Amino acid sequence: MNIGYVRVSSKDQNTGRQLAALKKYNVERIYEEKISGKDINRPQLKEMLDYAREGDTIYIESFSRLARNMLDLLSIIDQLSKKNIGFVSVKENIDTTTPAGRLQLNVFGAIYQFERECSKQRQREGIDLALSEGRPYGRPQEYHIDDKFKAVYKQWKSGTITAVRAMELTGMKKVTFYKRVKEYEGRKA
Repeated sequence: MNIGYVRVSSKDQNTGRQLAALKKYNVERIYEEKISGKDINRPQLKEMLDYAREGDTIYIESFSRLARNMLDLLSIIDQLSKKNIGFVSVKENIDTTTPAGRLQLNVFGAIYQFERECSKQRQREGIDLALSEGRPYGRPQEYHIDDKFKAVYKQWKSGTITAVRAMELTGMKKVTFYKRVKEYEGRKA
């Protein structure tokens, strides 16, 4: 059976272009969603993956309709290949029912893996350099422990003000406030 998957990101968008692209492939059943592709936990996608059987082929208009990133795309295609289900992306002209299509997909996967490993290596090198130079690294602290925090902390600890009031005075949310309290108390110890 030829199965189609069509997705747009919002209810206002139209799926007509994708449906037209799949028309010439004799798609017998179409799963259609109007939902963000930010993750692979989508109702129609899950239903389609559960429904498809060995020998079926899934057709999509383009990779971006199935997944937002290569990791998710390869994960979905891996699920399909384990069930001996073909995959065709019209725009990218990839057809995993052919040896050439499987090769193309494997090349994409290898390039993705290579770039991911290079990115991690660059990150590690940057961290090592920052440490060797005594510089901080990572996400900058949104708040720091200044004199204002110390004064509010002192009032809060003495019971003069509540924790809620201390958070208001410092402009911090609950999690951030208690994180700073823990840091400050750790420094004093």
